[in-house]
Amino acid sequence: MKMTFIKTLFFVAIITGLGATAQAEDISRDQQAISSKPISKPTYVQEYQAIVEVLTKYIEGCKQAKSSIMKPAFSQHATMYSVGADGKLTGGAIPILFDAVDKNFRPSPDAQAAIVRIEIVGTAASARIDANDMSGISFTDFFHLLKVDGKWTVVSKIFQEHPNH
Repeated sequence: MKMTFIKTLFFVAIITGLGATAQAEDISRDQQAISSKPISKPTYVQEYQAIVEVLTKYIEGCKQAKSSIMKPAFSQHATMYSVGADGKLTGGAIPILFDAVDKNFRPSPDAQAAIVRIEIVGTAASARIDANDMSGISFTDFFHLLKVDGKWTVVSKIFQEHPNH
């Protein structure tokens, strides 16, 4: 009885091992098939560069404290929101941003800003910009863009202001 049990265990171990080997070979074949296929999805390089141009207008407008530089980056229907110090939603139509830049910002030629991320799917995109010492303020902006009539435009902006240390 003991010998039969040991033979059965040995047989199960062999079958299990063969199954695992077959699975590993299938996975390997699948990976080769994936990696050897030509790329069929667009890479969005031109779209990415066009979005960088739009976002650069915003950054330059902030640095120079001139909303006229950033206005072409935004749809006339764009919105801007954040959470105020009181924890409440604040913002509204994009002219609020333009007024704030023209009235409250000062030129900050040494300010630093980085486009941290851009994600594109068809005619929709999102982007993140981190900025330091932009008119004495550090913040993170999140933008949503749409490609309208062949041009990328910002349709919404939300942001988080960071305390300066």
